[in-house]
Amino acid sequence: MLKTLRNLLSPPAKTRVKAPRKANVVAPAVEQRAAVLAGQEINYTLKRSSRRRSIGLRIDDRGLTVSMPLRASETWLHSVLQDRANWVVEKLVGWQTRKQPPQCWADGECIDYLGEPLTLRVAQAAATVLPVEHEGELRVAVRGGITPEKIAKRVTDWYRHQAMVLFSERVAHFAPLLNVTVTEVKISVAKTRWGSCTARGTVRLNLQLVKLPQRLTDYVVVHELAHRREMNHSPAFWRVVASACPDYLILRRELKSLPLS
Repeated sequence: MLKTLRNLLSPPAKTRVKAPRKANVVAPAVEQRAAVLAGQEINYTLKRSSRRRSIGLRIDDRGLTVSMPLRASETWLHSVLQDRANWVVEKLVGWQTRKQPPQCWADGECIDYLGEPLTLRVAQAAATVLPVEHEGELRVAVRGGITPEKIAKRVTDWYRHQAMVLFSERVAHFAPLLNVTVTEVKISVAKTRWGSCTARGTVRLNLQLVKLPQRLTDYVVVHELAHRREMNHSPAFWRVVASACPDYLILRRELKSLPLS
């Protein structure tokens, strides 16, 4: 009886209310930002990745790209950008000065082929034929009305044909020297890479290489074939490259000075 009365008179037990959990705010993986670097406002692309452990800066024809760890602090980001401010501005200016003017597609204009200029000679034709290289000229036959778009297509088709012949020939030349095999050679139109090689032996070479001196194409071919031996850029990889391309450092520097267009 007394126990029952005691239970009735005892204050009710307090109910513990859990505070709502704060939602994790995940920053977007890719952002467009701007920062004042060396007195100039610079637009850049910010990319976050859970796989990164450091902040990296890359500058190409698209501008500045900053890659950083997923949860890196804004303070760290600001510090890195300010530390590299002069370098960023200098490199961006360099890219702007190296950018080539837009190609004009008309009779009498020049195009590049294997490091040499060719003069375009355009005429109307009743039949479709590939352009023909002849004594410093590229003769292009266009059906119907002559327009820049039609000329561009005819020249691009010719570039692709010439590139496939050249790339296949250079891969066939260097593969035995490096004691590697290739399953397929393809043409690439990547905006940031001159070439690539997969673990299965597919080599991709950028179409723009056909415009450059053959020594640069040879360097890229050797570089990609070397990945059949070393899928990295270790000292062992560069020794493989040097075995077939002793002056690769000079060629690599020359290639880096050229923008991909």
